[in-house]
Amino acid sequence: MIDNTPLVRKLGAFVALSDPELSVLASLHKRRRTFVAGRDLVHQGQSDQAAYILASGWACSYKLLEDGQRQIVDFQIPGDFLGLRSVLLNVSDHSIEPVTDVEVTEILVTDLLNAFAQTPRLATAVLWAASRDEAMVVEHLVDLGRRDAAERMAHFLLELGARLALVGLGSKDGYACPLTQYLLADALGLSAVHVNRVLRQLREAGMVTFRDGFVAFDNYDQLVNFAGFELSYMDQKGPLLR
Repeated sequence: MIDNTPLVRKLGAFVALSDPELSVLASLHKRRRTFVAGRDLVHQGQSDQAAYILASGWACSYKLLEDGQRQIVDFQIPGDFLGLRSVLLNVSDHSIEPVTDVEVTEILVTDLLNAFAQTPRLATAVLWAASRDEAMVVEHLVDLGRRDAAERMAHFLLELGARLALVGLGSKDGYACPLTQYLLADALGLSAVHVNRVLRQLREAGMVTFRDGFVAFDNYDQLVNFAGFELSYMDQKGPLLR
């Protein structure tokens, strides 16, 4: 059954998919593949690739700089598309690496376009998901440019929590999180030592604890106020199209 998968939960925030639309979506889930952690499934500069839907596990999108440094652009969780923009633009402008072992559904561009032709509402929902991802990138730019390290970390952890809650994998109490301090550092423009210091600061302030692979919101409302976190940019209130 596909009607309770992370992808359907995510798209359901924009459009209430009908049974025929769910059937078309299910038809895309023909080619299941698995990738081990640390082995890129999409390479920067790669062409003629497929897109993927992340069924389980976590991944990250990143760009490599000439000096070998890495900037993580975003993390992907179950229900997210991987490499969708790269398929439509022919060449990937970033790499995608599994953070954990992952299971994905491989989607050829011809299958995707055929599905869009059959169900325009599904195409609209995917466009919404892509627009929402773009809104998150804008917030990440604000993080790097205008929020201090503690605010940046708080905002990031709250955003991840909201994304996971949408697909049934998190709540205002917290969520399981496989990210290391090195991954957080590459995403937030900090050193691993600074990440450790900031997490300790937030924990000692009684707002959030990240320990043993779990983020626990000790005082959710205080953390929201501290980070200036506003959920509206994630557009998760409920389906606009019914």
